[in-house]
This record gives sequence, C-alpha cells and structure tokens, in this order.
Amino acid sequence: MKVSDYVLQRLREWDVEHVFAYAGDGINGLLAAWGRADNRPKFIQARHEEMSAFQAVGYAKFSGKVGVCAATSGPGAIHLLNGLYDAKLDHVPVVALVGQTDRSAMGGSYQQEVDLQNLYKDVASDFCETATVPEQLPNLIDRAIRTACAKRTVTAVILPADVQELDYSPPTHAFKMVPSSLGLGQYAPVPADADLERAAEVLNAGEKVAVLIGQGARGARAEVERLADVLGAGVAKALLGKDALPDDLPYVTGSIGLLGTRPSWELMQECDTLLVIGSSFPYTQFLPELDQARAVQIDIDPHMIGLRYPFEVNLVGDARETLQRLLPRLHRKESRAWREKVEKDVVRWWEVMERRAAVDADPINPEYVVHSLDALLPDDAVITADSGSAANWYARHLRLRGRMRGSLSGTLATMGPGVPYAIGAKFAHPDRPAIALVGDGAMQMNGMMEMVTAAKYWREWSDPRLIVAVLNNRDLNQVTWEMRAMTGAPQFEESQHLPDVPYADIAERIGLEGVRVEKPKHVESAWKQALAAGRPFVIDFRTDPAVPPIPPHASLDQIQAAASAIAHGDSDRGAMIKQGLKAKVQEFLPGGRRRGGDHS
Repeated sequence: MKVSDYVLQRLREWDVEHVFAYAGDGINGLLAAWGRADNRPKFIQARHEEMSAFQAVGYAKFSGKVGVCAATSGPGAIHLLNGLYDAKLDHVPVVALVGQTDRSAMGGSYQQEVDLQNLYKDVASDFCETATVPEQLPNLIDRAIRTACAKRTVTAVILPADVQELDYSPPTHAFKMVPSSLGLGQYAPVPADADLERAAEVLNAGEKVAVLIGQGARGARAEVERLADVLGAGVAKALLGKDALPDDLPYVTGSIGLLGTRPSWELMQECDTLLVIGSSFPYTQFLPELDQARAVQIDIDPHMIGLRYPFEVNLVGDARETLQRLLPRLHRKESRAWREKVEKDVVRWWEVMERRAAVDADPINPEYVVHSLDALLPDDAVITADSGSAANWYARHLRLRGRMRGSLSGTLATMGPGVPYAIGAKFAHPDRPAIALVGDGAMQMNGMMEMVTAAKYWREWSDPRLIVAVLNNRDLNQVTWEMRAMTGAPQFEESQHLPDVPYADIAERIGLEGVRVEKPKHVESAWKQALAAGRPFVIDFRTDPAVPPIPPHASLDQIQAAASAIAHGDSDRGAMIKQGLKAKVQEFLPGGRRRGGDHS
C-alpha cells in the first residue's frame, strides 16, 4: 500500500464520499490511487480548482458533513484559495489536500514550487501540516478532519509528490510516533446556570424583544419558535440563517442588513431588548442604537462572542442546548402589542414586495422574476444565490419554508459560488432540486463553464433538476448602483458593461436545456418548464438594469445622489431614476404608508 492509497482509505473510514478536485502532476500519486480504489471516494472533476473548493463548501453547507477538495501543487493550490476563504469566513468545515513538489526539490526554486505552509498559514490557520514520512499518517488526516469539523473551519494537508509514492507504514508504539484514531464524538457545550439566570433577567425585563438568528440557530428551530412565542418577539435573520426559521411564520421579519427587509430594520430600530443566536452579522448600523437595548448573545464559539454590540450577557454554548436550559427561566409576555405590531409590519412588507415586483420594467423586472419563483418552489428545494443584485432578490422575495435550504457567500461575498454551490448541493442531496440565482457577471466569470460539470454528472442524480436562472442585464449591477447611491458617481461603462452571451443556447449545445425569456408574460411559464425538465436547465432572463437594489432603509438623500449621478453621467439611461423612484414609492402607496420619519 502506497501513502496515496492510505490517504484515500482513511477518507473512506471517515465516511467521506466525495472529493471535489482537479488533476495535476503534483497529485499524480493520488490520481493513481483513485484508479486502484475504484474511484472511492468519488473524484468530482470541476473545470477549475476554485470551483472545486466552492463545490466542497456547498456540499458541506447543505450536507452537514465535512467538504473535501484536492488540487495539485503551485497554481492548483493557489486556485483553491478563494473558495477556502469562503469556507473559513462562513465557518464551514472543509479539508484541502494539496500536492507539493518532491522533498528533494524543496528550496531549489523548482517548477511550481510555492511555499504552501506560508500560503495557507492564514486560511488554514487551525491546522496546516506537510507529510514528510508515511508514519505521520493517519494522524494528519484525522486531525485535519477532526479540527475542521470541531472548529467549523478550513484545514489543509500538504502531500509532496514523492511522499505519495512511498510505501505506507503505520506509526508504531515507539518514541516520537503519534498514533491516531477515528471519530469526533458528539458534544454540545452549555453555559453556566448563573449566566443563564442573568440572561433570563434581561429578557424577562424587556417589553419589545427582537431576536436575530444566524446559521448557528439552524438546529434549534423548535426552541427559537417557542422562545419567540413566550417573549412575544419578532425574529430577523442574517443571510446565512435565512433557512434557519420558516419565512411563513407571521413574526419572522426576514433578512437583515443591506440586503434585508424593512420590517427587520424597524424591528431593530424600535426594540428595547435584543437576543442574538448563532450569528456574527457584521453590520452594527443595522442593530439597535448602542444605548437603546439590553442585549444577550448565544454562540458556540467563544472567539465570536461579544462581537458587534455591547451585550450585557454572553452565553457560550450550543444554541439548542442553551435555549432548552433558558426557556424554563423565561416568563410569558402578557401584552401582545409588540408582536402584533411586528406581524402587521411583515404583512405590509410582503404587500410592498408584490407591488415592487409588479412595477413595469424594460424588458423584465428582476424582482418579478424571483417573486414569481416564490410560489413555485418545491417543498424540498435547495436554493443558492450569487453575490450581486441577485442576492438582494433572493434575500427579499423568496420565502423559505418547510424543508427548503438556501445559502450564499455570506461573509466573503465573493462572486462565483452560485452554480458550484448548487452542484455541491446536488451531490449532498441528489434526490432534491437545486436552483441557483446568478447575475450575468458571475455566470460569465465561471458559472457557464460549471454547467459543463453539471452536464458531466447529472445522470447520476436521482432528481436531475439543477436550474440556473441568469439575471442578464449586461451590467455589473450591484456595483453600478452602489457607486450611484453611495458616492453619486455615474456608471463607468468600461468597468460595468458586460457583453450579451446566449446562455440558454450554450446550455443546449452541451446537452442541457435552456430558454431565453424577454417578456414578463413568459417568466412564470419558463420557471414551470425548468421545474418539469429532466436535466439541468438554464433560464436566460433578460432583465432591466434600471431596477435598483435599494436598501430598505435608504433615505431620499441616497436616492437623490443616485439621481444626480444619472443626470450628470448616465443621460442615455435617464429612465433609471424614474424606475428607482417608482420602486421606492411602492412603500408609500395606500396600504403601505409609513409612519412619519425622514421619508414622510
């Protein structure tokens, strides 16, 4: 048995079923071992190493298991980095297996020699080790997987090419040998009783309780629902926690932040008590004023506790176990006035969303595209969104409910993961439909070529549906509108304008299905056609770049800044400000009138 054979064997012993990878001579030993191992765990070939890393992240996010990716030395290892940082910043367990030049060549400025220990020092800061002798295994593999899972982070094992080819010999019962064992074991840390009592005192004293949940609350859905009922609270969700609680609950205000909803903004502006569960939501300005609310945080990671707000009580513990211990200490709020106000705000918001989706656009309103999908979503759908304006519509128009899952690049906010996340989701759940919402910028960056990966593997999925919706507006739209709203700068055509690509036609040429949609009346039928398809499907929605992803708290000053930018630099597209104001005014129509404030 070679070292490379043993690496794959150890992965199988850890129940790793897929490795998302791309070939290169720095991992030739591993590739040969895959041939000898009858392709177990299964080698999933992407078009680019960065996509392999994104697929591993998507797989880990939607499976709850560790994601594993592999790449060759030098350029392959470098290409993995963006996807690995996506995992690190979103607290996703991913292990990278990376090739390296032979030990004899190290330090000799050899071809593809890169100092991988230094290169990976930050992204795999919790565990990054190089195998130099066979006896280091299985310890390196075991610790990489165990650390990634325990700390929800990225780890790396560097495998020099000549070490892969050595005969494997296990560590012995001897001095300076490090034997190892399988398994992580289940554990759920909980806070001390005294801390729980202090937290209960704060929450019981409040009259207007707001809850913010993130992905760390996903395993505590029942407990969060009970807590919201007892405290009469409204619940907002960080984007990574969008699927942690159903959007059809009347007190769930939806996403928070730049891509969030108005009821989430109002919830935070008017509460007197804040409870944050399993979230490191970074934007302090979307939380209550610093002296406005008494606050409690629950997080399993002591390094992430106490961030973002002056919390009065910090509870370090698993969300579910902590809430189970906290709930008996809470007193039911007799007054339901706060809850009723929150629920009215939510109802009004969805009316606003319906009206915004109905605003005319040229040729199609992107909000209408995503709003139309909402009612058609299968109960077990897995939805991904890419960074850009597509993420706005994902955050605001889709109501995740029941078993639905959804995610995006929450913290790194990188372009490009929408399609590979969906492919990773298909390997995690081959029996469930996956839907990716991507902008044309991300589709051109890498999404189109990853449809080649979908074409390669879709026949292995029991449910072959993988739908990619391209919001094709020929503009890097999010940045364009950020320039207008934040700096008053006009659109810079050289950086923002994109060529028009026939995405659906390309999909058909590689054996998939697709359709281009250029009129609103065809939007719903296109979604239905894709959802009924027997193979991956690309919908090329020709959308209007003039529909602005205006934050729900946007002031008229910001809108006027955008208007000024358009007036002075976008004269050929002056209709954009009209479109933006038409969208914004939906919040002031009968049934949606705001109460006072600087918008009045």
